[in-house]
Amino acid sequence: MIEQLTQAHKSWGLGSADRWGLDQRTGLITWTFPDKIATAPAQIVGSHHPSAASWLRAWADESILPDMSREARAVRDWAEEHGHLALTRPKVDADEEQAAAFAALALALALALALALRITEATGFYRGTGGTSIPIITFGDVTPTAEDGTTSTFTMDIG
Repeated sequence: MIEQLTQAHKSWGLGSADRWGLDQRTGLITWTFPDKIATAPAQIVGSHHPSAASWLRAWADESILPDMSREARAVRDWAEEHGHLALTRPKVDADEEQAAAFAALALALALALALALRITEATGFYRGTGGTSIPIITFGDVTPTAEDGTTSTFTMDIG
């Protein structure tokens, strides 16, 4: 399912932007292309710290505003309720492959929660770039805006 989401989002340019940014105050992720920008509501799931070989969940990261880790807390709460204690640890040792697995699992749970409970708006995910910390971000409907100001909306019905 995650691979299908990724492929579908490539139609508006996911993975090919010149640059990206995340504004925690507005909750929007923005991708910038030569001929357009694309924005979407976003949440931070967690981050991989390659030099420390660790994965830090967003709800435990003091640099992340509480509103930006709602989905991560929803996954944690679900895991606590269902006895999946490994998913409730704030920080775990993880190399890049393990961090990718944590991110995929967190996204899969967020999407499953969205299907079952409609508590998240995730329809895709983005692996950010960074030196010391690589954020994993879920996002909702994407709004590309062309240079001439025309907009469209890329939506995915996952439920």
